[in-house]
Amino acid sequence: MSIESGGADRPGGITPSQTVGPFFAYALTPRAYGGRELATELLASEGVPGERISIEGRVLDGDGAPVGDAMLELWQADAQGRHQPQGNAGFTGFGRAETTEEGRFRFETVRPGPVPGPGGTLQAPHLSLSIFARGVLLRLMTRIYFADDPANAADPVLALVPQARRETLIARREPGGGYRFDIRLQGEGETVFFEA
Repeated sequence: MSIESGGADRPGGITPSQTVGPFFAYALTPRAYGGRELATELLASEGVPGERISIEGRVLDGDGAPVGDAMLELWQADAQGRHQPQGNAGFTGFGRAETTEEGRFRFETVRPGPVPGPGGTLQAPHLSLSIFARGVLLRLMTRIYFADDPANAADPVLALVPQARRETLIARREPGGGYRFDIRLQGEGETVFFEA
């Protein structure tokens, strides 16, 4: 916290020094405060072409404790690999979720298609994810790949990650059809984060 000196019309007081949270919740994840959300956990409504999937998991700190006030933003292509699909108002390609006290989150969408990569290659189907949390000064960016997709073997971005760390970017299919993806912010098993 920092102390601000006041003038005649502005008394001194304590001002927040955090850059990301917890104050972002009022504007970016306003559900708990009775506000209207601009983005939600639902990226594709019923009727959008493609395989319907859910992605759920937990955000954990370096000690394995849940991070109960994180915000996640998800970007993706549609089932045909297009980031800006035409004529489909039911697909946003962007979602936002806040974690519960147990660090849990969930997104509902359609499985993305492959997208163009560097040098005319194709990237494996993936989701782009940003994490905002208390104590994190800049957003953390990562990707979610699907364990059951053979295109992972040729993905040019995944190939840049050391083999021993790639598992931190892979979502596993759960009984019932959804995918599980846990995020470890630091420590043993830390999720791979990318600079952009």
